[in-house]
Amino acid sequence: MATVTVSKGFTLLEVLIAMAITAFVAAVAYSSLATVLSAVESTRESANRTFEINRAWMIISRDLRQFAPRTVRDEFGEGEPAMSGGPVARFLLSFTRSGWHNPNGHPRSNLQRVNYRLEDNILWRDTYPVLDRTPEIEAQELKLLEGVASVELRFLRSLGKLELSNDSNTVETRNWDENWLQNGGSSTAVPVAVDIELELEDWGPMRRLYELPPL
Repeated sequence: MATVTVSKGFTLLEVLIAMAITAFVAAVAYSSLATVLSAVESTRESANRTFEINRAWMIISRDLRQFAPRTVRDEFGEGEPAMSGGPVARFLLSFTRSGWHNPNGHPRSNLQRVNYRLEDNILWRDTYPVLDRTPEIEAQELKLLEGVASVELRFLRSLGKLELSNDSNTVETRNWDENWLQNGGSSTAVPVAVDIELELEDWGPMRRLYELPPL
């Protein structure tokens, strides 16, 4: 007599258990992957933000450390001091800087006029192709940094007014001038130092103090 082999399949309960285990493993794997991807994205965003902030401070530092006491004329033919800034000034901060690279050897000065302004929580940097401009000259705009809630400036009039804080570890700037215009009627009068504090929406306050080049 021939022997008949009977194949036994999975029962419905076993199939359901296997599917439940597979679904659980897949859910755990997806959750772990989602967590890793979220962490990677957060790290990338943080790195990009750090780069943007450092880049903004680098440009500001470069400009101020190359300050030049050159007055200019605006598009209305009015004289502008070598440096001006503060809440009552036309621009948040405006001054002339040297070190404008000229790799192509164009017939122009190595001096450049720079304006900083804050609009809609964005810090902008404007530059001009000439120092004494006309109404036809348009500024070249650079979006320097987003997410800037406010900018506060302080100007040190002279070294004789320099004071240290109570702990003697930091410079006290509360008595510095909040505005710098044509000091004493002289368009070439400039401060000896500038204190800049940026209030960022995500990072909070950040402060830098710059000593201007000696004249």
